Amino acid sequence: MLLAMDVGNTNTVVGAFDGERLVEHWRIETSPHKTADEYGILLTQMFAHRGVDSSRIEAVAVSSVVPPMQFAVRVMARRYFGCEPFFVTHKCQTGMPILYDNPSEVGADRIVNGVAAYERYRCPLIVVDFGTATTFDAVTSRGEYLGGVIAPGISISMEALFRSASKLPRVEFSRPERVIGKNTIASMQSGIVYGYVSMVDGLCDRIVQELGERPKVVATGGLAPLLAGASKCIDAVEEFLTLEGLRIIHGRNRGE
Repeated sequence: MLLAMDVGNTNTVVGAFDGERLVEHWRIETSPHKTADEYGILLTQMFAHRGVDSSRIEAVAVSSVVPPMQFAVRVMARRYFGCEPFFVTHKCQTGMPILYDNPSEVGADRIVNGVAAYERYRCPLIVVDFGTATTFDAVTSRGEYLGGVIAPGISISMEALFRSASKLPRVEFSRPERVIGKNTIASMQSGIVYGYVSMVDGLCDRIVQELGERPKVVATGGLAPLLAGASKCIDAVEEFLTLEGLRIIHGRNRGE
């Protein structure tokens, strides 16, 4: 079995694969202050709770945008799963040429998303990942990673609004029925949801103009299902795109 870990700035998504099948998945808080033992015990307990035999893990594949986490993850993989973790970078055998000015600047999560989306759809793509930052990644019809956009994430925007406007309360991230809010909470929810969706649709339109070909727009990330329903551009939601990409790239680097 393969343990796949996508270490993001806010959350870490974990998945266990038996061959190509995603057996189970979890989402935990990313904390650079946790030790390797804390992560190891947490993961083995989560495995046991879902009835997954953690002793069957033979390999660990990781995409991470949090450098301080690398040491803890490496020690955890060695101590609790008996293997050396595989970290995705631009130097890996990804099967996807990276046309960024400096390929080393491309986050591992963005590479993984692009690879997984192209492997699934085999067409020009825009991959939108709703994480701590919202990223847009453009992939050509030839399977080349062209580049993209990095924008503030929804949670960051909501927190900034709450902190900077003393009379505005924290609100649930929920899609209101109308754009024109009749109270403060509904007005804030409208601005957050429909304002963000408008940004996504607007940026996708601009990327399409530069690509010169009509791409499929694929969304991933925890908030993707909610936003996709209000978007005019998003064609598909792939909840486990990053985990699938980790599985694919790990396999390619093992010659599978």
